[in-house]
Amino acid sequence: MGNSEARVKRGKTLSDSDVSELSNLSGFTPQQVREWHSGFLKDCPSGRLNKKKFIEVYKQFYPTGKAEKFCEYVFRTFDTDGSGNIDFGEFLIAISITAQQDPKKKLEWAFSMYDIDRNGYIEKKEMKKIMDAIYDLLGEEKKGSNSPDIKVDQIFSKMDVNSDQKLSKDEFVTGCLQDDYLRKLLAPSAS
Repeated sequence: MGNSEARVKRGKTLSDSDVSELSNLSGFTPQQVREWHSGFLKDCPSGRLNKKKFIEVYKQFYPTGKAEKFCEYVFRTFDTDGSGNIDFGEFLIAISITAQQDPKKKLEWAFSMYDIDRNGYIEKKEMKKIMDAIYDLLGEEKKGSNSPDIKVDQIFSKMDVNSDQKLSKDEFVTGCLQDDYLRKLLAPSAS
């Protein structure tokens, strides 16, 4: 994104070129970009959303669950530059991905959340961490056939087509697109 992204990240104002660039990247109209920006600044006057505030907001959607662990993974995925804050550009791109209708794009985003170490694969230990966090978030029982370990083994038996004990982005996306249950479990917004 070049210089425009740097200006958007540092400043609280958007130039016409920033709006144009963010509009092109997100698919939102320039007017929508300005509206999102105005709302973002109301909630985050500094122009950045820190992890603590992100968790507070997220908890409002899951008042009976334990949101902290899951929020850590979502926050890391949104914070694409690893700064410890979500700036408006990162926020808008994340919203555009999660709001769009294309299930493949949503699944690619979900893959990046599951790929905790960012090595291009989802390993069983990563999937177990995320599944554990999802269970906490939803207040799900973690016993018997519903345990994260058993669910992860079932997921890998269906998706790991080359049996290398890790899921590539293609295996994950294809597996979710071909199986409604897995898609709803692993990436509910892509359903």
